[in-house]
Amino acid sequence: MFTGIVEELGEVVSLEPQGDAIRLSVRGPLVVADAHHGDSIAVNGCCLTVVEWTVDSFVADVMQESLDRTSLGSLQPGSSVNLERAVTARTRLGGHIVQGHVDGTGTIVGREPSEHWEVVTISLPPELSRYVAIKGSITVDGVSLTVSGLRDGVGPTFDVSLIPTTLEMTTLGRAQLGDPVNLEVDVVAKYVERLLGAREHNTQEETA
Repeated sequence: MFTGIVEELGEVVSLEPQGDAIRLSVRGPLVVADAHHGDSIAVNGCCLTVVEWTVDSFVADVMQESLDRTSLGSLQPGSSVNLERAVTARTRLGGHIVQGHVDGTGTIVGREPSEHWEVVTISLPPELSRYVAIKGSITVDGVSLTVSGLRDGVGPTFDVSLIPTTLEMTTLGRAQLGDPVNLEVDVVAKYVERLLGAREHNTQEETA
């Protein structure tokens, strides 16, 4: 589990094709300072498992399903990535509960700079729009953010307002229009939907 508070801006060192997978090497001295084999590190919001590490980098295997469902397949050597280690019992939950299980990808479709912040607009897959609410939480490339605007429709979008710290310390500060981003909706919303669906099903059975 993660909190969506990026610890370090890492850099992709290499991507080694392995048929239906890639072996991804990422430089991140902070997140590997206490790394062990099998540890989880979120890379742009995608939970990956450490299989090798050095004093300043780690290696993870990325399966084809992850490449198909996330933006990791678009990474290149030199790409910047958001990194966060899994939480511990003593970790402060500064963001929200993040699983590192990407639900889909969106696209940066707008940026509106202001004096002290920047509003970024991101496209949202229609099937995920029901989980997103104004003032609710969403994870974008591993960054825990609050939804500040939402427009439903054929091509639903949502807005997030980024403070200077987020712009400086994460990849969102340099993301360009058209760039893909990984999205993870609030897991609480998914559990609520599941419970309500089960309740409705049981009610229908009782009245049948």
